[in-house]
Amino acid sequence: MAQQPGMAAPRSGNFPRRAATNAPDRRPYRRTYAALDLGTNNCRLLIARPSDNGFVVVDAFSRIVRLGEGLAATGRLSDAAMDRAVAALSICSEKLQRRQVTLVRSVATEACRRAENGREFVQRVYRETGIVLDIITAEQEARLAVLGCHILLEPGDGPALIFDIGGGSTELVLIDTAGESPRVLDWFSAPWGVVSLTESEPHDWAERDDRLAAYGRMRARVAQAFAPFASTLAATGHAPARLLGTSGTVTTLASVHLGLSTYDRRAIDGLIVPSRSMREISSRLSAMSIAERVALPCIGNERADLVVAGCAILEAIIDIWPAERLGVADRGIREGILRSLMAREGERA
Repeated sequence: MAQQPGMAAPRSGNFPRRAATNAPDRRPYRRTYAALDLGTNNCRLLIARPSDNGFVVVDAFSRIVRLGEGLAATGRLSDAAMDRAVAALSICSEKLQRRQVTLVRSVATEACRRAENGREFVQRVYRETGIVLDIITAEQEARLAVLGCHILLEPGDGPALIFDIGGGSTELVLIDTAGESPRVLDWFSAPWGVVSLTESEPHDWAERDDRLAAYGRMRARVAQAFAPFASTLAATGHAPARLLGTSGTVTTLASVHLGLSTYDRRAIDGLIVPSRSMREISSRLSAMSIAERVALPCIGNERADLVVAGCAILEAIIDIWPAERLGVADRGIREGILRSLMAREGERA
């Protein structure tokens, strides 16, 4: 697949210092690629080799680091948040060395884009881990997410909407799938993700009515942010038929929908869920206390405080693109990076 317009090409210097980047390329099919995505909430790494059917994952890593914690109030990344992120990135650096990665691209998104000390943090990461983080734009983030997950869209005519609910922002991309590769018709980034929205509108009230009122305010904040793009979507003249989401929010709610006792990517990635069901789950979670959400197997301690904000954002998306069915993708930016790297090197992906 050709690299999408508007995506920054991987830079030749984007390697950990200690990674084996100069190994002789005797057998092209053994070249190893890596994609690292440092978001506002998560640090994720994917290492893969090309295959006839795309690529085969060799290693992976994911950790919630909450890099953007407190950012909305201070405008800066906190020392504790940066320490957590550096600790996770150190593990990533070790994996890149151990797997003898040939080419890697490491990106940082909304937290580093917004923070006054984002560039300083990137320099610290390089000094301590050897990883070169590229702070990408919201548009580049949106296009990479599309490149990574669009294959899971249901067949159909007319434009489709793909969204990515992050920790610090939410990207919406309207695409045309009539050609061989998806064509971006328009895109939008809103400054609300699960971390930023949770910090701006606390939800953990003792009384149910107070929790529901807070949830209503969350939805109103997001709806206001989405309003300009809602007009764009309405102007397409097409009935909203296809909707695909890639984020921890949609995979978590899909797990609740299936009643899974533990998360199972094979059951979730590519699942199609009635939008009505996702709304019902969102409404139910918004009324629960944090202790009640913690008790749900696929939510637990790590997501209990943030999932309600994700529900509010998801409902706002369905409000402006009321498709009957929602596709769920457990793939996105990292897979998009891998595909673009492999295409750049002439590999099949």
